[in-house]
Amino acid sequence: MQHWYRSFYWRIGLSFVVMVVAVLVAQSAMFNYLLSHSEASLPGPNNLAASVAADIGSTLVNYPDSDLQQHVLSQYGGQSYRVYVVMKDGTTAANTAEALSDDLHRSAEAALMGTDLRKAARQPVIRGPVVTAPIQVAGELRGMVVLPPPPPGVLGRDVARLLSLPGTAVLIVATAIAAAVIFAPARRRLKALERVTKQLGTGDLTVRAPEAGGDEIARVAAAFNRMACELAQRDDALRQSDRLRRQMLADVSHELKTPLTAMRGYLETLRMSDVALDHQTRERYFDTIERETLRLDRMVKDLIDLARFENAAATLEVRWFAIGMVFAHVVERHEPEAKARHVSVRTVVDPETDQIFGDPDRIEQVVDNLVANALRHTTDGGCIELAATPRGGSVVLSVTDSGVGIAPEHIPYVFDRFYKVDAARTNGANGSGLGLSIAKAVVEAHQGAIHVTSVPGRTAFTIELPRHEEPHSTSTNL
Repeated sequence: MQHWYRSFYWRIGLSFVVMVVAVLVAQSAMFNYLLSHSEASLPGPNNLAASVAADIGSTLVNYPDSDLQQHVLSQYGGQSYRVYVVMKDGTTAANTAEALSDDLHRSAEAALMGTDLRKAARQPVIRGPVVTAPIQVAGELRGMVVLPPPPPGVLGRDVARLLSLPGTAVLIVATAIAAAVIFAPARRRLKALERVTKQLGTGDLTVRAPEAGGDEIARVAAAFNRMACELAQRDDALRQSDRLRRQMLADVSHELKTPLTAMRGYLETLRMSDVALDHQTRERYFDTIERETLRLDRMVKDLIDLARFENAAATLEVRWFAIGMVFAHVVERHEPEAKARHVSVRTVVDPETDQIFGDPDRIEQVVDNLVANALRHTTDGGCIELAATPRGGSVVLSVTDSGVGIAPEHIPYVFDRFYKVDAARTNGANGSGLGLSIAKAVVEAHQGAIHVTSVPGRTAFTIELPRHEEPHSTSTNL
């Protein structure tokens, strides 16, 4: 189960929110700092009015003939507040071209003259707080500084002026940090994934992407690695299949060439008109050609059988049958050769395994191949045993001979097509080279397994078939 907080998208969203909050906090702190340390840039209205009043009073004392309007404009023209000076003699000055409102002007004159406007016919209308400061010269009231409410947007412009450059710098730095913290690791991982993808595209099936983390990138990397493993396995399987195919073609060609060469040689000899052959020699040549022809026919049939089983095209006609009768047929078929070589062949069938479930013809083919193989590799005077015994949930069929055995290094390969063991297991007779391969294919088609164990003087081929529930009546069908 993937936790939401491990998602790459959630991390991006959460990091964005954190970045925005951090920028807002930083700007708020900066704004408070600038407000507390920038009184010269943003003085309070009361302080400004008092400062202007003191400055005007000092100027009137030191420079009584100075141009009041020019002085106010030059000294306070850069202020964000509108500064108006109303003198008792009716002179006015301001740091802006905008005239002082009539109501404020009347109120200022009334304050200078000591007039009570509450008794006037028209009362002045003043909106917002107005800051005033008296202008005194030698203790005498000479005028008044008036600061009307600032127009809308002035404070916002001042704040924007204060925060424009620092705020931009904070945003740039925060964006760079966010990009480095959020996207740089993801970019590195994506670049690594891109690199291994390109390597895979060039044919390197051993590359793997780093799977660190539990987000979407890690899951993509894991899926890529699974795909690469599957491709590598398929490539290995294809290479192995191609190797086996080439080896099989080479083996088949070699095995077919041997009898064909012998047949061709005898036929060429028989066709030579200048070679005199007696009747006995000619008959021997014809017998050899016939024998090699039968060998070729058997080899082709075995190849066809093996191909059918390996391609799952062979069908099994399964039923209950008596394994003892199968053993009897095989022994009877090889009895002449066994008697001629003084090889004893005996059978042992446990009563619990007299009836087994399978294809009797195919099982007989397997047992016949194993017995023929045992006869070829058993010395004269030896013995062969065919047995059927129960083992747990399986029926075990075994063919054991008293030959010299198979070398341990050859045992893993005895079921391969045309595999040749050492000379110690040959006795001059040749089979098709496919008998054990066919036996293995038939047994596996029955959902069973075949094994071989061998020591000097004893070689045993063991077949394990699934044991089914026995029928109610004993069958003798084959």
